[in-house]
Amino acid sequence: MKKTILIMLVMCVLIIPGGTMLSGSNNKSEDKMPVFSEDLALKFSEMALNCIEKEYPNKPSHVFNSKKDSKTPYELHPAFYGCFDWHSSVHGHWMLVRVLKSFPDLKIKKKIIAALRRNITESKIATEVAYLDQPNRKSFERTYGWSWLLKLTEELYTWDDPVGKELYGLISPLAERIVKNYLDFFPKQTYPIRTGVHPNTAFGLLFAYDYGKTLKNKKLIDLISSRGREYFGYDINCPDNWEPGGEDFFSPCLMEALLMTRILNTRAFRIWFRKFFPSFRSSRLLIPAVVSDRSDGKLSHLDGLNLSRVWCFSGILRKLSEEDPLRSIIKRSINLHLKTAMENIKSGFYEGEHWLGSFAVYAYSEL
Repeated sequence: MKKTILIMLVMCVLIIPGGTMLSGSNNKSEDKMPVFSEDLALKFSEMALNCIEKEYPNKPSHVFNSKKDSKTPYELHPAFYGCFDWHSSVHGHWMLVRVLKSFPDLKIKKKIIAALRRNITESKIATEVAYLDQPNRKSFERTYGWSWLLKLTEELYTWDDPVGKELYGLISPLAERIVKNYLDFFPKQTYPIRTGVHPNTAFGLLFAYDYGKTLKNKKLIDLISSRGREYFGYDINCPDNWEPGGEDFFSPCLMEALLMTRILNTRAFRIWFRKFFPSFRSSRLLIPAVVSDRSDGKLSHLDGLNLSRVWCFSGILRKLSEEDPLRSIIKRSINLHLKTAMENIKSGFYEGEHWLGSFAVYAYSEL
């Protein structure tokens, strides 16, 4: 009953009778973007600190080559063993760096730096690299964890602080190994993976593209630009009525559009987007997803979906003209998605709390 009422209320805000999306608003406050506050930064950083050194419960993505590979999560991944799984640990570290860059005088700054230094060391990163070099590890964290590792490295590279320079130097060998994975794998992947979870190709290319641009890695940029156009450049009429899937934390349609905001210029993107998403004004993706049970790790993915949609909407918004009527629709949907998600991030269930803070911080950073 509560879910039905929530959906009806959101529909009333977004849609007028007949199913057409509202093209504007007389209330300017509805278009105002939320602000990432120091209180939120503190809340999210405490969530990450509570998990990046918490070894159990743990879900390793591990192939045993022999009995010698029967090791604990910490032994296998001494840098990124916490937060339930490798990729969540990586983006938990990213979030802590982003928070410190946003609020250099955060009251738990020393605690955060100490935790980062404990995990990102020369020997621990060397173990992470060696793990990837073993047989049967080609698909380890492909491509979700790869993408987040490069985002973490980019964040450290752009942190104008001695600690940032120190940690960037330490993590670089792992980032270089991941870049090699991209250059080896993507010429071979003939078709994109259009899922709403970890293997999503558009997301896998997204942060790698950002890393390539920031660190001026032309080979990586050229590869991603080429593959992105080949995978998605001729797509039309995205099947948004198929979304969301029951355990999605990405929208396949919107994540693809977000990648295209990176690799197409403004004019080309606008032309592509109109063909790809002609139904955008009345799309169900503008309405936040409903989570029925936050103690279920898969169902709680939908809280992350509401946050990752904010990333996508924000990227699309930056490519639209100031006169485009979609702008007001998108801003109102961003506010609805953030409000819905933020009410539920601190749920008391580790299933969501070990990773959702990172999604929230990135959502705010993209506004």
